[in-house]
Amino acid sequence: MPAPDLNGRRVLAVCTNYGVEQDELAQPVDHLRAAGASVDIAAPEADRIDTLVGDRDPGSPLHATHRLGEVSADGYDLLLVPGGTINADSLRLEDGAVALLRAFSASGRGVAAICHGPWLAVEAGVLEGKTLTSYPSVATDIRNAGGTWVDQEVKVCGANGWTLITSRTPEDLKAFLGAVDDALTA
Repeated sequence: MPAPDLNGRRVLAVCTNYGVEQDELAQPVDHLRAAGASVDIAAPEADRIDTLVGDRDPGSPLHATHRLGEVSADGYDLLLVPGGTINADSLRLEDGAVALLRAFSASGRGVAAICHGPWLAVEAGVLEGKTLTSYPSVATDIRNAGGTWVDQEVKVCGANGWTLITSRTPEDLKAFLGAVDDALTA
């Protein structure tokens, strides 16, 4: 299957500066950039991002291109929310990240969240009527936030006028990235 042409598409990834699951940030960013998309990474500090592998082993560092407080949803086609237990738990306490997720959903633009990443959507209060997947330990939080949790490698939900793409773990990245490509080329 040929690589998608994502020239002209803009994606904003949000994470913290420590604890993001390496493959859930690095692989999507590399994939999207290779397909021609412009990808920015926003974190609390426009500085080094220390990734982890399996929530415990040090991964390869990345760098944020922007501070969370300095970006808006304007001009972006999709919000990417990687997981990592530490990252996702800390990210949902960042007002700027919560506001970004609300802005994307309110404007009808897509959100793609993997593993523990849906915790940000729980915190944003936008899951009523949505069907999604995540790392299994997030299922109760999703249900309590009004969403329906399913155990699938990828789930795309267009309810409520915006697209939510979710996956469970790094093992689901191929399906996750395929769904992201489809959303950006639709």
